[in-house]
Order: sequence, then C-alpha cells, then structure tokens
Amino acid sequence: MVRPGFGMFVLAAALSIGPASAATVIDGRGQTVAVGDTGRIVSVGGTVTEILYDLGLGDRIVAVDTTSVFPAEALTSKPNVGYLRQLSAEGVLAAAPTVILAEADAGPPPVLATLSGASVPLVMMSGDKTPEAVIERVKLIATAVDAGPKGDALAADIQADFARLSAARARVTAPARVLFVLALRDGRPMVAGADTAADAAIALAGGSNVAAGFSGYKTMTDEAILEAAPDVVLVMSHGGPRALTADELFALPAFSTSPAARDRRMIPVDGLALLGFGPRTADAALDLCGALHPDCRAAAE
Repeated sequence: MVRPGFGMFVLAAALSIGPASAATVIDGRGQTVAVGDTGRIVSVGGTVTEILYDLGLGDRIVAVDTTSVFPAEALTSKPNVGYLRQLSAEGVLAAAPTVILAEADAGPPPVLATLSGASVPLVMMSGDKTPEAVIERVKLIATAVDAGPKGDALAADIQADFARLSAARARVTAPARVLFVLALRDGRPMVAGADTAADAAIALAGGSNVAAGFSGYKTMTDEAILEAAPDVVLVMSHGGPRALTADELFALPAFSTSPAARDRRMIPVDGLALLGFGPRTADAALDLCGALHPDCRAAAE
C-alpha cells in the first residue's frame, strides 16, 4: 500500500516561473505543496543537500544546515542556518528562499509550524530508512525543483547500487553480531537500538544489531554489552572533536572481553554516507558488508 505523502508526486502545468516550472507535490508529511520559483533553495539536511548537488543544482542553494557536510563545498561556501533539529524561522527566512527542502528530522516543531505558515513553500521528506525511501526521496526533490529527467537518472543509478548490494548480501550465511556506538557519555556507550538509521544500515549490510531489543539511541549498561557479545563495533568516523579509538573503546570493561575486542574489530563509518539514506548509502553499506563478512568481501572490492 502506498502511504499518503510517500511516492505520490504530481507535476503541475508547465508555467515558467524564474529558473523552473511550477510544480505541486505531496511531501513526506502528506502535505500538498505548490512550488513556483526554485531559484533560491534553503536545504536543511545533509541528504537533501547531497541530492541537490547530484542533480546539478548546487548553484541554486542559498543556505544549508550544519549536517550538509557532503560535498564539502556546501558547508564551506554557503550560509549556515544552524543544526537541522534546532532551526530558527528567522534564520531560515533571512536567506530569502523561494523554497525550503527539509529532512524529516528538521525542527523544532514550533519552527516548522512557523515556516509552514510563511509564504515560502516548505517540502518535507519522509523519514523512512529503506532503499525504496531513498528512491522516492530523490524523485520528490527532483519533481519539486523541476529536474525530473535528472532525478529519474539518479534514481536508476541508486536502484542499481542497491541491487548490487542485495546480490552481495545474499552471500552472507552467518550475520555478524554488530553494535553501533554513537558516542560515549560519561564513559558509558550510547548505542543504536531498533527503529534507528544505524539499525537499518546494519541490516542492509547483512549484520545483526545486538541492541535491537530496545528502540532509539540509549546508553547501554556494561552487563548488557557483555551479554550481547558483539563481534564488531561500529563507531562514527567523525565522532565530535575527536574520533573514538580502538584502544579507548576496548579498554572499557564492557568491551574488553568481547569477541570484538579479541579480534580488534572496530569499524569507523561515515555517518552521512551510511546513515543518511541518500545517494551513497548503498555503496557505503556494500563496503560495510565486505568489512563484516568474508562472503561479501569479493563483491565489495
């Protein structure tokens, strides 16, 4: 069943306004949004920004948020409206956008309500973390900014990437037991449970999330980690001011006797590429699949 607001995009009549044609889309909230001039885009969310650049529309972006780290020029050459979860309506509107494209995690809600009530069209993405959602996100953005043919081509490339990943993952006979550590809080690991982008990415790479017994990102006790006995620990390659090292991680009592510590299996991952569920996620998951499983490695190389 097609859910309201997901995969239902309607392109309106070809009335030329500015650099693009008028369009009407049904966004990730199920809201019908009429988009006219797309000459000045505020892009909120690293995946949205990456898709826009892949569509060749970087020159139309007039501001981005702090998660827009790829390509690097986005964050270094565009005005910054702040962190996507802590936006201010004044900061976004100060960029004089003609359209705002935002990920599902954007907020806080009162700011989104203000932006929705402004005269500038606000197109929100779906928050789903699936290969199908990636394709639909690309098509939604492309339709909203009048780049349909480029969007179709990009979507086809991404679909082929996910097909390669699926074929490689099919070789996995014994999924690795994986724990994703987002950060250390006062020496205690905050890890990814079910219903997170990390949980979905681990499954894409053919792994088994040992923290799937709870939902969201939470701190995990030493006893629970010892019982989970992860084979591999994933960490962010850019974990704040300084990335976590294997020596630091495996010195912690919770990890020191784990199979991961025994084999020194800590894998840093690019957060946006793997967890953003955007254009690079299939390739990042294929690389991870190869790192986790010998059976998948040949396909990833």
